[in-house]
Amino acid sequence: MTTPVINDLDCSNLSRGVWLVKVPKYLSNSWSKATGNMDVGKLRITKHPGGKKPEIVFTLKDELNSTKPNEACPKEHKFVVSPIGHQSLTVVSHAPMDSAASKTSHGEAITEKMQVEGKVKQRAECRPHADANYMKLKRIQFVEASKPTRVVQQLQGVVQTYKPVSNHENNIKWDKEKKEQGKKSRADKDQVMDMLFSAFEKHQYYNIKDLVRTTNQPVTYLKEILKEICVYNIKAPHRNMWELKPEYRHYKEDKEKDS
Repeated sequence: MTTPVINDLDCSNLSRGVWLVKVPKYLSNSWSKATGNMDVGKLRITKHPGGKKPEIVFTLKDELNSTKPNEACPKEHKFVVSPIGHQSLTVVSHAPMDSAASKTSHGEAITEKMQVEGKVKQRAECRPHADANYMKLKRIQFVEASKPTRVVQQLQGVVQTYKPVSNHENNIKWDKEKKEQGKKSRADKDQVMDMLFSAFEKHQYYNIKDLVRTTNQPVTYLKEILKEICVYNIKAPHRNMWELKPEYRHYKEDKEKDS
């Protein structure tokens, strides 16, 4: 997706006054059907003497109204005007333009034009007349909004949402690792004890999984040896960890001698 190249903001229409009007969604959808510079309707302003607010009525063009009875929207709408107060609002438009028409100072072709359409002078709300068409339209909207987004349907056949597999990927991976490692054979007891003493010289506490990985021995056989030379902690902070029995903790004596 290419980033559009926009020229400097055109402020030639900054002095022009515009209205900011809030319209119903169905009216906006009708306006979107207009093509080119087609008129979407007529605005009638009736001024009253005595300083009263003028009456503003918008009449939708017949060509933009739906011909279906259930989709026909109100034809006339009343504008309720309100001041904007101390706000400063400006309407800005984007319009595509011929890339060969002009270029920026850096030589890039301008693809979009950004222009100020005017400064907001009045704020208004477009309200429909409560006629028969409007009441019918609102009733249809209420019915559509009350319909559930999910419905229960009776299936005529079996719907298969997934394809069964004979073996899952995790099981295949586990079997492959077991084959690569091979069956763990029991080593000589003295050799296993030497490996354990060498491991406990590095760390005081070990988990059974770490010791199995270090010695590469079956768990049941390793636990038999650990019960002879180690203590299993069942309390925090070293819960479920193994450590050497006091008579085998030679590293403590070495630390005291060094100190």
